[in-house]
Amino acid sequence: MNRLVSWFCKIFLKPLVKFLFFKQVKGLENIPKRNFILVSNHQSHLDWFLCGFICVPRRFHFIGQVDMYTGISGISRDILYFLAGVIRLNRKSVESKKEAVNQAIDVLKKGDTLILYPEGTRTRTGEIGKGKKGTAKFLLETGTPILPMAINGTFELMPPGGKLKIRKIVKINIGAPLYFEQELAEAKNLSKDSEQYNQLLIKITNKVMEEIIALKSAI
Repeated sequence: MNRLVSWFCKIFLKPLVKFLFFKQVKGLENIPKRNFILVSNHQSHLDWFLCGFICVPRRFHFIGQVDMYTGISGISRDILYFLAGVIRLNRKSVESKKEAVNQAIDVLKKGDTLILYPEGTRTRTGEIGKGKKGTAKFLLETGTPILPMAINGTFELMPPGGKLKIRKIVKINIGAPLYFEQELAEAKNLSKDSEQYNQLLIKITNKVMEEIIALKSAI
């Protein structure tokens, strides 16, 4: 999302989202002045708006699938993606995955913020699933700090396959930024194809998911 659209969302949409959905927001003081990788549990399509609420008026980007919806739903998605500056990903295409990764690395190096859901998809049970290694890879490639966040309430308002309910029940808890300075130093001396590098990715991923789970438990 470019700066102009982000400011528009801050001025006009942020107050509306806050009025309609938010019951509590904790940890706003933890948001860095610089860009970051915002990571959160993923309960609902509503999470997009809530994560955007945290990031405006910065320049920020999501990674979004383009292999699921067709017809009017697909057109609506494409319009939203265009306005929000979403990095498009066809999960069935190896080339699309590579291109999405490269674009995400580019926006982070440019100083923009990236919003990721480490689980890779919305929960179908309301519980937090296992994290994937993408967040750790972006950290090691760019040195951009990770900002963990937990969302509670959006599963009840709009679960996968469900209809939207308007209720002021959403709670957000934002943790302290994770810099992983030791892991970044270790990665410089490792081949990306090595088992040691892979174990570093797993270590970072596990720590990120532990933080998200702890933040959600503290809401």
